[in-house]
Amino acid sequence: MVSNPVHGLPFLPGTSFKDSTKTAFHRSQTLSYKNGYAVVRRPTVGIGGERLQVNQLSQAELDELANKAPILTYGQPKQAPPAEFIPAHVAFDKKVLKFDAYFQEDVPMSTEEHYRIRQVNIYYYLEDDSMSVMEPVVENSGIPQGKLIKRQRLTKNDQGDHYHWKDLNRGINLTIYGRTFRIVDCDRFTQVFLESQGIELNPPEKMALDPYTELRKQPLRKYVTPSDFDQLKQFLTFDKQVLRFYAIWDDTDSMFGECRTYIIHYYLMDDTVEIREVHERNNGRDPFPLLMNRQRMPKVLVKNAKNFPQCVLEISDQEVLEWYTAKDFIVGKPLTILGRTFFIYDCDPFTRQYYKEKFGISDLPRIDVSKKEPPPVKQELPPYNGFGLIEDSVQNCFVLIPKAPKKDVIKMLVNDNKVLRYLAALESPIPEDKDRRFVFSYFLASDMISIFEPPVQNSGIIGGKYLGRTKVAKPSSTAEDPIYYGPTDFFIGAVIEVFGHRFIILDTDDYVLKYMENNAAQYSPEALLSIRNRIQKQEAPAPELEKEKHQEIKNVAQLPDYPELSGQGTACPESRSTFTGAKERPWSVEQELSKQTREDPPGVQELEALIDTIQKQLKDHPCKDNIHEAFQIYDQEASGFVDKERFFKICDSLNLPIDDSLIKELIRLCSHGEDKINYYDFVRAFSN
Repeated sequence: MVSNPVHGLPFLPGTSFKDSTKTAFHRSQTLSYKNGYAVVRRPTVGIGGERLQVNQLSQAELDELANKAPILTYGQPKQAPPAEFIPAHVAFDKKVLKFDAYFQEDVPMSTEEHYRIRQVNIYYYLEDDSMSVMEPVVENSGIPQGKLIKRQRLTKNDQGDHYHWKDLNRGINLTIYGRTFRIVDCDRFTQVFLESQGIELNPPEKMALDPYTELRKQPLRKYVTPSDFDQLKQFLTFDKQVLRFYAIWDDTDSMFGECRTYIIHYYLMDDTVEIREVHERNNGRDPFPLLMNRQRMPKVLVKNAKNFPQCVLEISDQEVLEWYTAKDFIVGKPLTILGRTFFIYDCDPFTRQYYKEKFGISDLPRIDVSKKEPPPVKQELPPYNGFGLIEDSVQNCFVLIPKAPKKDVIKMLVNDNKVLRYLAALESPIPEDKDRRFVFSYFLASDMISIFEPPVQNSGIIGGKYLGRTKVAKPSSTAEDPIYYGPTDFFIGAVIEVFGHRFIILDTDDYVLKYMENNAAQYSPEALLSIRNRIQKQEAPAPELEKEKHQEIKNVAQLPDYPELSGQGTACPESRSTFTGAKERPWSVEQELSKQTREDPPGVQELEALIDTIQKQLKDHPCKDNIHEAFQIYDQEASGFVDKERFFKICDSLNLPIDDSLIKELIRLCSHGEDKINYYDFVRAFSN
């Protein structure tokens, strides 16, 4: 190693000399380990052990060198934008420190209190370093409360310095305007804020209470006068005298509960109560004689005695305000003992005599507590839904897996292949349905009915099966007790209602006549008379029939009680004209009667003759549409019947001559029962 050249000599070979004192020419170690971690160490000596001349740089200079980039390569460096300035009123907006404090106020003019503790809340607003003091309002305190010091900056000394949040802490006194406040605690936000600013908070203190307010919360003093009751005298007077009551405990409201009978004994000598059980034979219970041992029963406990361990310690007079006495046991009133409500329904004769002498209660009647068995619930069948037969559908209400109803096998064998056939017409106000004819087939083996409509060419109505084989119930019957149509209900002139449609029987076949002749006792006189008239009309000659029809028309028209309608003057709602007379119909009355004579019974013939007579006089004034529409408004079910009262109201609204003799007779023939009128036949009298 060559040492530094001598001063004045050039640094050339031959002009430098070695330093014999230097023996180490290695580089100093710059890395080392400390506590298991690699640490960088700055060398202090160079090669040969020479002391390095170190020029220490500041941290700012080191940062500048670290961040400085060559200008020739990257250009002039860009300065980072300064941080955004946020004013204090924005940074600390709605941020308030809250402290709980109190102050002591002297009360010189009261004998009950010498000072008063008033609790307040101190608020410090960080946005402008202002403070306010608020006192919570206590109802009916009589003290002006609320805002004690409004929001402002408060001075803390005579030099004019203001309070800062650094001056506030728990467990310190704060003097504001000569009044000293003791800060005892703060909220969570205040605690976190002060700790984040490096302030060490004092431990919280307990809030001081006002002694007078706490005194008012205590219950009033009770002064109990010692009793002069002599227990020894009570023991000697009422020894072996016991009141007996008969009571029940009704626990039927709970699950598996029942009504049980007990005997309550009240011992007059020491006012103790005993409850004994009454066991019955085979009641399934263990024969325990007592429900409750003889003891005094508390009626009203003191307020703080609810948590008293009654199962361990005996209750004394200190825990009880009132005990049960004899006046609490009254026949006919409930009594709650040990959580069970007993109803006293009777007592023995000695108890009755005691209550009469002691309390003046002479009437203690025995109350009947025996419960009557509820009547059996009547099983109501649901309404019939219209599917299948009623007997078949009702089986679903009786058993889970329904079975087919039993059939009369003997009746099916005797009446096998026996069918009664009838010719019927549909009773309908629609003109197209007047000429429709139907064949009713009644099967004697199963009492079922089927309806067939013979097809008619160019009628516009498709014939065929109108109703399949089924049982048809009468409209007056119910779903619970259905009454089906039988063979005796079918005769000429009878009205059969099938599911809301009314049919009139016009004719029968020869087998029906033979069946009615063999079973004449089953049919009504009206049914036999209709068959007799049919046979007579079939045997009568044609000329005699025509004379009979002409004579019938004359008799109807020339009756003294049947004056003509032309003199009545009835207005028609459509034409606003008056019925003035009668003209001939487009078709002959004889043809109509000839047609009806072969099909209708005498009652129907009389009705048709009367309708024909009225039509002849009212031919020029058709009112059928208006009258029919008026009746249909009130007949929503389209049954063809209306009440008599509503019928006459409709006639009055249409100005129909209901006082006329012909109209009266027509109403009588159209009546169905006592309160129904068939307005279909009535409207026919006013048609063309």
